[in-house]
Amino acid sequence: MINHTSKQAAQDAIEWALTHGMALKTTPYSAVHTAFSLTPTAISTARYNKLTASVGLLGKLIHFVSENHDFLSQAIAPITKGDPFFNALLEMHQAIHQAPERAKRLPLLIMRSDFMDDDALGPKLIEFNGIAAGMGPFGQRIHELHKFLQLQAPEAFNKWSALVSTTTATAPSTHSKLVANHALANLAQGIAKATFKINAEFAAIEVTTTAQNQQDRDLKTIPVKSSALLTQPINNKLSNSATFLMIVQANEDNVYDQHLLEQALQAKGIRTIRRTFRELHGKLSTGANDRLILEGVGSIDSVYLRAGYQYCDYHAHDLISKVCCESLMQTRIFIEKHRVAINATVSQQLATSKRVQMLLSSMTAEQLTAFGLTLDEASSVKQLLGEMRPVTTDSAALISQTTAEQWVLKNQGEGGGHCIFDNDILPKLLSLKPDEYQAWSLMRRLQPTPRPTPALTVRKGELQKVEDLISEIGMFTVHIDGKPAINDLNGEQQAYAGYLIRSKSARTTEGGVHSGMGVLDSLVFSD
Repeated sequence: MINHTSKQAAQDAIEWALTHGMALKTTPYSAVHTAFSLTPTAISTARYNKLTASVGLLGKLIHFVSENHDFLSQAIAPITKGDPFFNALLEMHQAIHQAPERAKRLPLLIMRSDFMDDDALGPKLIEFNGIAAGMGPFGQRIHELHKFLQLQAPEAFNKWSALVSTTTATAPSTHSKLVANHALANLAQGIAKATFKINAEFAAIEVTTTAQNQQDRDLKTIPVKSSALLTQPINNKLSNSATFLMIVQANEDNVYDQHLLEQALQAKGIRTIRRTFRELHGKLSTGANDRLILEGVGSIDSVYLRAGYQYCDYHAHDLISKVCCESLMQTRIFIEKHRVAINATVSQQLATSKRVQMLLSSMTAEQLTAFGLTLDEASSVKQLLGEMRPVTTDSAALISQTTAEQWVLKNQGEGGGHCIFDNDILPKLLSLKPDEYQAWSLMRRLQPTPRPTPALTVRKGELQKVEDLISEIGMFTVHIDGKPAINDLNGEQQAYAGYLIRSKSARTTEGGVHSGMGVLDSLVFSD
């Protein structure tokens, strides 16, 4: 039974969530809190440490895969007949990297690697998220909310704790150790580092150019009438401050997560701009030294894509184009040909696809060393990769001979709604044409252990007791041109940046917080 104390704690939590921007937009003038669990899920220190120590290697692996353009082309080509969107992405990739030109962008890889902690196998990778790898700010916020409830509402917090107590109902969790999560701060740190790097490069060019111009004037003994011209930014009259561009979807409802990141960047002195691909069309130009210039804004130092992972992001019904979406895809190609930090590059998007994940999971540790890893690092990565198989003419027989509950059928889509489960797998396999096989894969289904105690979740102000809550663990990493970009507590460089926990009933297949039946959650150490 959900008592009055729990209801009051939930109401306090709802108000805290809305106060701190943990919300989704419902209309142009209103919002609703994101769904969340009242208490965190438990994880052992050993498993948490294993993940944080190893997940950076996945980011390193994906960076080297994304910069191996021959491998990417060979990997993606077989799925292009069965997936028109990936055919378009591959054409974009080839246009960006065609010889003799070289893409001048600085790869900023912000990746979320999603895991489930299988009861028998331990943590195994579900998927990479290299484009629109969002909700890091919400990951930090829900940790802070649980920290607030642990102090403010200890009775309710302990009642719904994921930790099993052999003593009293109110004592075990009051001083339990929540797992720190600085995802918002660290993601902002990594983006800021890349943004300032590009800005500093051009500042140095301006200083050098100005000095050279002055020297030329001196040699010609031409008096300088005004120093004003010497201090003007080259081809950039509007702004020479560090500027960050977020490419977003039109009419987006998941904006508060994005605004939290923008606010963190603004606090570091970075100007933030939001535009859709359609709003960027015809507004970008090339400045000196391949500087990216946005009309009405000035120079751009970094670009962060929260759009571009589906065809509709490139739709522009008011533009006439020979090929669907061609005009706005050309905008993305244009950006990558400039000296600007970008997440995600088209190469990163391809490298984090289900297709590439399947190919990597089938490789030996020795084969993985072709992508920048030592043998020891590759062996650690192999422990995280789950079993994936290509769809072939034999796949239907495999499902018939085993049980459908052991597998998940996946296409190349990002976000919710792209996985097929249980009795729907075999009919889908039988409906596929041979040229569509390569765009699909079978993944061994993971079986995480549900919480040992009931959990209380809150969605749109309503409380629900869930008896079988399971969690998906998203780990964020940040690399700049393949190098770890986060400073740890000792000032050392690391890739791990924080986590995102999404929990759901074991009976629910769609676990997204934004598009499914999942709830935001955080972690607490179980030992």
